[in-house]
Amino acid sequence: MNDFNMCPRFEKAVDLLSKRWVALIVFVLMPGPRRFGEIESCLSNLSGKVLSDRLKEMETEGIIERTVYPEMPVRIEYSLTPKGTALAPILGEIGNWSTEWIELGIKK
Repeated sequence: MNDFNMCPRFEKAVDLLSKRWVALIVFVLMPGPRRFGEIESCLSNLSGKVLSDRLKEMETEGIIERTVYPEMPVRIEYSLTPKGTALAPILGEIGNWSTEWIELGIKK
């Protein structure tokens, strides 16, 4: 008999944060706003299409905001909302955990 029920909010949060690149995009935006190309260059092996898709998903979830500056050429920046900034301590703890427990294989 299974007495365990997963909290739907927890499940949704884990589902969102476990999507490839989401946590890393949040990490890249923690110091402040960045343009699309800056985010892309910080995350090697990330295609522009996937980055665009993730940014849209994260904007829909209220984790980031997209600001368009009416300049020529148009400048667009992405930044964390308060909801996104609230992830900083969680990512910090993951960093602490990884430092203690994750071994990196040494390539020869």
